[in-house]
Amino acid sequence: MLNYDIVVIGGGPAGLAAAIEAQKNGIDNILVIERDKELGGILQQCIHNGFGLHVFKEELTGPGYAEKFINELKDLNIEYKLDTMVLDITEDKVINAINSEDGFMEIKAGAIVLAMGCRERPRGALSIPGTRPAGVYTAGTAQRFINMEGYMVGKKVVILGSGDIGLIMARRLTLEGAEVQAVAELMPYSGGLTRNIVQCLDDFDIPLLLSHTVVDIKGKDRVEKVVIAKVDENKKPISGTEKVYECDTLLLSVGLIPENELSKSTGIQLDPTTNGPRVNESMETSIEGIFACGNVVHVHDLVDFVTEESRRAGENAAKFIKKELSNYSHIINSQPKNGIRYIIPHEIREENLDTTLDLFMRVTDVYKDVKLVIKADGEVVREINKKHLAPGEMERVKLPAKSIKNKNISNISVEVQGKEN
Repeated sequence: MLNYDIVVIGGGPAGLAAAIEAQKNGIDNILVIERDKELGGILQQCIHNGFGLHVFKEELTGPGYAEKFINELKDLNIEYKLDTMVLDITEDKVINAINSEDGFMEIKAGAIVLAMGCRERPRGALSIPGTRPAGVYTAGTAQRFINMEGYMVGKKVVILGSGDIGLIMARRLTLEGAEVQAVAELMPYSGGLTRNIVQCLDDFDIPLLLSHTVVDIKGKDRVEKVVIAKVDENKKPISGTEKVYECDTLLLSVGLIPENELSKSTGIQLDPTTNGPRVNESMETSIEGIFACGNVVHVHDLVDFVTEESRRAGENAAKFIKKELSNYSHIINSQPKNGIRYIIPHEIREENLDTTLDLFMRVTDVYKDVKLVIKADGEVVREINKKHLAPGEMERVKLPAKSIKNKNISNISVEVQGKEN
């Protein structure tokens, strides 16, 4: 059996940042396991810029951002295995994994960091009626084909869903000479960042059809047409609003799902709202010594936030190995209230807080000229005025640790107060 102090599962931006931070905090015996043939994860196919503005104060492409971490990992001589699939994890932190070089491996870890990322929601999860021809792709699959494999996926394209990958692919396909006829979005607001709506749709005169969805796909061997209809307040198609778009390709950008099959089989508690593990202030899951970070916990819109969160997971995994994490019994629960979908972390052990408590959350709707109100046991501890809040943009609230420590607080809640748009 192989033995490591810390094993990181996933070699994308989350896993790389966690491993590097753990090493910087005094742990040398670290292994990173990646199932792909190279490190970097999804960033390797994200050739557009816009990465690194928070972490590096410069604008980088996805591969450029990943390269900084890959080079640092190698400079620190952190061990990693590529083309390696983790089969399962036991509660006592034994990892069963396999690859073509080593065969079947049993790996005993002092601590584990889960950083498996997320996957796209496929057509089968949407129940779109119609035939099943070629030409229907998830947006991420199309991105990999074009940016890494060198294949063009189509010439006349319709995109369903306005998540960030779909918006970016609308621009990418246009630049490659395709005609993107429309982006249809089921919700009355976009699921992507405002900057991507402006830069990827508005700048290229690509229409965004809010409160619309695909109600039929037509074609035998290849997609020939899709039918788009307006939906009512219950998300049901409105008869008589159908419009036919002739196209050869339909891209689906309809949400991301954290990759938590390993988490489930290990018995880690999951949050039904995020579909990721419940975590505490140290990014530790319900199983002691198993940490999680990045998109496997909740879907991020900025990789910079993934990096910051993952550094915290790596640092605390190192503290766990060194027995520097307190398992103090008094726990503060975070509670999403009016207008808030979820809050990360779910639980806070106040003794492990340094100077600040970072709360990450998403709102349930689009709001303008409102305020985020943070309460401790019902008493307001902070109010933040917000001109604009949207579900596609993650919010971050910083609380001074001294405002909640040693006050016997049971819960911290966040809510939106003010008018809804």
